[in-house]
Amino acid sequence: MRKAISEIILVLLAVSTLALAFNIRQAGCLELPEIEWSRVWGGPSYDFPYSMIKTFDGGYAIFGVFANVSFDWWLIKTDSFGNVQWNKTYGGAGDDLGYSIVETEDGGYMLAGSIDTFEPQWHDAWLVKVDSSGNMQWNKTYGGFGSDHAHSLVKTSDGKYVMGCWTSSFGADYEYWLVKVDSSGNMQWNKTYGIADKTAYLEYVIETSDGGYAIFGDIQYWDGVNILEDLWLVKTDSSGNHQWNKTYGGSNNEWAHSVMEMSDSGYMLAGSTESFGAGDDDCWLVKVDSSGNMEWNKTYGGISADDPGSMIKTSDGGYAIAGATYSFGEGAGDAWLVKFDSSWNVLWNKTYGGALEDYAASIVETDHDEYVFAGMTESFGAGSWDWWLVKVAPPRHPPPHHPVGGFWTPVDKFSLVAPYMGIASTILIAIAATAICVKRVKHRKEKQ
Repeated sequence: MRKAISEIILVLLAVSTLALAFNIRQAGCLELPEIEWSRVWGGPSYDFPYSMIKTFDGGYAIFGVFANVSFDWWLIKTDSFGNVQWNKTYGGAGDDLGYSIVETEDGGYMLAGSIDTFEPQWHDAWLVKVDSSGNMQWNKTYGGFGSDHAHSLVKTSDGKYVMGCWTSSFGADYEYWLVKVDSSGNMQWNKTYGIADKTAYLEYVIETSDGGYAIFGDIQYWDGVNILEDLWLVKTDSSGNHQWNKTYGGSNNEWAHSVMEMSDSGYMLAGSTESFGAGDDDCWLVKVDSSGNMEWNKTYGGISADDPGSMIKTSDGGYAIAGATYSFGEGAGDAWLVKFDSSWNVLWNKTYGGALEDYAASIVETDHDEYVFAGMTESFGAGSWDWWLVKVAPPRHPPPHHPVGGFWTPVDKFSLVAPYMGIASTILIAIAATAICVKRVKHRKEKQ
């Protein structure tokens, strides 16, 4: 009897040990994402990608500026492993700035930014349609006798487009400027939004669930001593008519980066703050209701500057932010990814970079806890600032074969599952052995 009980205890200990091992291995699945591959492109000067999208074919389109004698628009199309398929530049003799990209139904792209028109105008908003190989199909400019920049582009539910701009041609000073165009770039309507004696710079526009628009940016003003900036959110209806607006800030400067509509029809605002937090400026998240009233706000960062660049909703119901940190990491500044759960509690954060300055400007999710971000690097590449495309994912067991010479050897999917299957099978066997021992004890007791 004692022998049988000892056997049961030994088996249960084995099961407990294996279960613990299994739990530890499962926790390993939550290891922080490491760089799986990265790509760097650029020239000898300052090149910066402002936006990046995942394309219908599973690759990526990265859009921004390339510096030569002056700034030109630069569009790079890659496959799913970041290998360049083609790249194109667009622009004239002056400084042309590319900010936002949308993929069109025909597999081409709509690009928005500004073009240098020289005197008497400074810049016009510039919209360019290209085909699936980056060849220009048409382009249109929008503006007046001032400086007009398109900074954000969104495809609307009716198949048209809205450009979020700022303008000094219309209104009292620099103001938000919303321009609705059809699929051929013909203007449908345009509206300006401003506050007397203040200057507005638009950063981001989204179409909202009610068919209207949320416009997010900075409002600049003179407080009698200094020029300060606050976050400014404007809500319109589907025709661009103003519904409400709110400012958010403190005694110092705040800068806008991104806005997202939430499931409760409120909004999450991502910006930077000098008024609150621990550092020079910190990442600042502000949750507001459907009327723009603040519900809560949180800061994230250290003793130096920490800024969000891009914000997305993730497949697990949570959220991710990509940006830059000067408080943490290895170099002068590092790319910074922060993952949140559905209640905006931080699950993890991680830095990526080298000895110099590196920055994540845009992020997409490719799979659960796998992300690709586009940004700028000084640590790697040939120039002062180069484009940097990075895939990060939890460490694989075994690790994947990295691309060599443009070729990729995929991971054997079974090898990722087999270790867990082996542990699980062993536990099942141990449980079965426990059942046999119990049966033996019962049988001996019946014999006695």
